[in-house]
Amino acid sequence: MKEVTASSRHYVDRLFDPDPQKVLQGVIDMKNAVIGNNKQKANLIVLGAVPRLLYLLQQETSTVELKTECAVVLGSLAMGTENNVKSLLDCHIIPALLQGLLLPDLKFIEACLRCLRTILTSPVTPVEVLYTDVTVVPHLMSLLSRSRYTQEYICQIFSHCCKTPEHQTVLFTHGAVQNIAHLLTSPSYKVQMQALKCFSVLAYENPQVSMTLVNVLVDGELLPQVFVKMMQRDKPIEMQLTSAKCLTYMCRAGAIRTDDNSIVLKTLPCLVRMCSKERLLEERVEGAETLAYLIEPDVELQRIASITDHLIAMLADYFKYPSSVSAITDIKRLDHDLKHAHELRQAAFKLYASLGANDEDIRKKIIETENMMDRIVTGLAESSIKVRLAAVRCLHSLSRSVQQLRTSFQDHTVWKPLMKLLQNAPDEVLVVASSTLCNLLLEFSPSKEPILESGAVELLCNLTQSENPALRVNGIWALMNMAFQADQKIKTDILRGLSTEQLFRLLSDSDVNVLMKTLGLLRNLLSTRPHIDQIMNTHGKQIMQAVTLILEGEHNIEVKEQTLCILANIADGTTAKDLIMTNDDILQKIKYYMGHSNVKLQLAATFCISNLIWSEEEGSHERQGKLRELGIVDILHKLVQSTDPNLCDKAKTALQQFLS
Repeated sequence: MKEVTASSRHYVDRLFDPDPQKVLQGVIDMKNAVIGNNKQKANLIVLGAVPRLLYLLQQETSTVELKTECAVVLGSLAMGTENNVKSLLDCHIIPALLQGLLLPDLKFIEACLRCLRTILTSPVTPVEVLYTDVTVVPHLMSLLSRSRYTQEYICQIFSHCCKTPEHQTVLFTHGAVQNIAHLLTSPSYKVQMQALKCFSVLAYENPQVSMTLVNVLVDGELLPQVFVKMMQRDKPIEMQLTSAKCLTYMCRAGAIRTDDNSIVLKTLPCLVRMCSKERLLEERVEGAETLAYLIEPDVELQRIASITDHLIAMLADYFKYPSSVSAITDIKRLDHDLKHAHELRQAAFKLYASLGANDEDIRKKIIETENMMDRIVTGLAESSIKVRLAAVRCLHSLSRSVQQLRTSFQDHTVWKPLMKLLQNAPDEVLVVASSTLCNLLLEFSPSKEPILESGAVELLCNLTQSENPALRVNGIWALMNMAFQADQKIKTDILRGLSTEQLFRLLSDSDVNVLMKTLGLLRNLLSTRPHIDQIMNTHGKQIMQAVTLILEGEHNIEVKEQTLCILANIADGTTAKDLIMTNDDILQKIKYYMGHSNVKLQLAATFCISNLIWSEEEGSHERQGKLRELGIVDILHKLVQSTDPNLCDKAKTALQQFLS
């Protein structure tokens, strides 16, 4: 290290020479010494070159030529390692460069911008530095017209530093759209590309920007048409892909219809082309991920994509890359692709998930693709969290199919790796994995039994205690599916695992979805007479309390209807009936809801009465007498006149019981 440092020291020493001409020559020699030489860059930083260069850059007595050469050297140092950039940031290089942009000399401005671009696009630089001083963005906008270099660097800075909706708003309100649009027709390819990238990050999930872009004219042509032209096959791949992203984002933000020709005939086929074997790894990844995003909410686009260029089969190749027979002769490229092959798998899973989101035939095609289920099972256990998440998303999409739940899912015991994944995954994986488990626990799914035996009850009961409402919903939803038409043992296990306290905590949950699913669980637990009687025998008091609270509370119609259906189930029990008949408060509530303005609630309340008065059942005479005193018969006479045929029928049936 000593010898190397010694040979570098004279470069730094010359920066302190009293003769300005020698200082300039020293900086120029330093510039030539560091180009492409990371070791030399590191040495000069260690020897303190940066503070001196920054001093000279800001010194009023320095000539413009010296300042420019200093900015060039600093830019070259920034091109080295991330540690170099950290050292430059520690020396407060950004304020110095921003200050430099206020001088009139164009060459100097360009050198400052080039250096700023390198530093701001480094992963170690927080993008917020662009926004802390509110004068920076408008000043950069004003420099856009100075030269093709200022255009290229500033657009690159904007596209890299636009990470949040707030950033989009700042750039948008300072005229980014108007200032950047005409750059799409620049004679410089680099300027065109950076401008395109700006539009893609500005439009992403931003309806305000996207709606504006649709109406922007560039040389008399609407912006979407400019993007369409940039997707033509004779254009560079990077340009095709970025234009397709712009149109995708505008479409997803609601500014372009999903059945518009620019989407169906141009963007979608362009993105499918990007998935072909001929493309580079990163192009295939970006193409598949963008296409997955484009078609995610739209079944028609999913159908079109699924029959374009054999896409479903083409994606199967994503799992075989790079293979031993790959035509990659470039060793560096092969090394890079081996390190990034997992990104291909992630992208394929994502796109399969979007393709199969709604259509049964497409799901069937995906599952019939060679070794598909095995690939998902492998994906669920990969070391990369992103691949695991994408694989579970894909599985979730396919698990919406009743047919597949009964066949392929059974043959490949996908529930095993899924259960393993649920043991200790981050929330975003847990949400999708538990949703998938909900589907695997449906009554017609053969996976239900083995999942129960593998300790699912405990796992799901734990999910219901999560801080995350989505996980609470999924945990209780899965338990609800598990309890549907289940035997007494499973129901007892669920009640024991959940504990009465937790069940009632969920019944007062602030999230209405959690409340609805908990009521659904309770309704499924309280089905078939022996089960109803047994559960009400042990938990009757608390359940009646919870029912009372919900019927008294400020809840929506669906919640109250579900609660009345639970009461109707209780009324169907043999001994459980008494818990309603001896509770005057509840009887008054049933009476109240029979006269409610909402037909659904009237129906559910009338159903309760029917179950209480069935004349063949023991004690029906006494129950009928009590309900007659309450005025129930009078209400039923009114309900027979209802315009709703269902309600009219229910009321007639109930009245017949009173008269028989």
